Amino acid sequence: MQQMKIGITVGDINGIGLEVILKTLSNAAILKHCVPVVYGSSKVVSYHKNIVDNNFHFHSIHQIDQATTDQVNILNCWQENVNITLGKATEEGGKYALYSLQSAVYDLRDGNIDALVTAPINKEAMKMSGFPHPGHTEYMTEQLGGQSLMFMVNSDLRVGLVTNHLRLGDVAGAITKDMVMTKIRTMEESLRKDFGLDRPTIAVLGLNPHAGDGGAIGDEDDAIIRPAVVECKKSGSLVMGPFAADGFFGSGQHKKFDGILAMYHDQGLVPFKLLSFGKGVNFTAGLGGVRTSPDHGTGFDIAGKNMASPDSFRQALFTAIDIARLRRQYEEDHANPLQKQNHRGKGAHRKHKKSHSSEEE
Repeated sequence: MQQMKIGITVGDINGIGLEVILKTLSNAAILKHCVPVVYGSSKVVSYHKNIVDNNFHFHSIHQIDQATTDQVNILNCWQENVNITLGKATEEGGKYALYSLQSAVYDLRDGNIDALVTAPINKEAMKMSGFPHPGHTEYMTEQLGGQSLMFMVNSDLRVGLVTNHLRLGDVAGAITKDMVMTKIRTMEESLRKDFGLDRPTIAVLGLNPHAGDGGAIGDEDDAIIRPAVVECKKSGSLVMGPFAADGFFGSGQHKKFDGILAMYHDQGLVPFKLLSFGKGVNFTAGLGGVRTSPDHGTGFDIAGKNMASPDSFRQALFTAIDIARLRRQYEEDHANPLQKQNHRGKGAHRKHKKSHSSEEE
């Protein structure tokens, strides 16, 4: 099978992004699975490789068609010298993170790369540089189109969000029946297309404590969320809820479902990171391109100390490869009905397949 060409953004140059990138790509076995293209600067990469691994070798290029299959490719998005201030949020950190992101997203949009893995950005630094979006997800939705879903995934757990980076005080007013239905359907389509699950099961969490207790603690669960679940059920979705969020994970109910839809950021990410921190992946489902990211931030407190673990970034890289391949296979199967018949047994196989990441680890 042809190797996937995977774009990688450098994130904030003052953080641990390039450290975890270089630690991941220093394993020569990576080149057997993909063609890595890091969007950044050879000068900045050289600065960080002196901290991480002075023997790291790469191929410097200026456009995507110069990428080679036998080396790590650094695509130079800028030529000027850059002031690196490790562990600090600066305008320059945001500016060059944006240069990297824009170049990579344009190549993803144009089909020049098969998937994108984004290293962490710092929201304060991005704001300093004039970036108008709350984060990667919102920017990529604008650029690539589609109904995006912030989807935290690992081999055993998949948690999506109805709302992303909103103030807690704004969450209840932002949730509508149509929004919940859209997120359920986006999750269902992603579970089929990106994870090889033919009939995925989905649990929907309630908004209020105890899912509203029959209206005693707010009416959003009964007036908005439950009707959305019922309507999706009527259209054939295997969806249940709303479940009280406080005991859902502790009781092990999450193990019974292929996907879980939370109403807001911390409701979904706190239990996800508690159960899988360092091995989780942030996947943006529903876009016109595959994008993953590690489940951690810029790590300013340990930047430049060669202490950052590459586990989550490595997982994000292999998840991007797996999803890109599964999505391509899904599109091929559904483009040709006869071919779909020949591959009928393959979906069940993919459902239980071992990911590349587990082979590496």
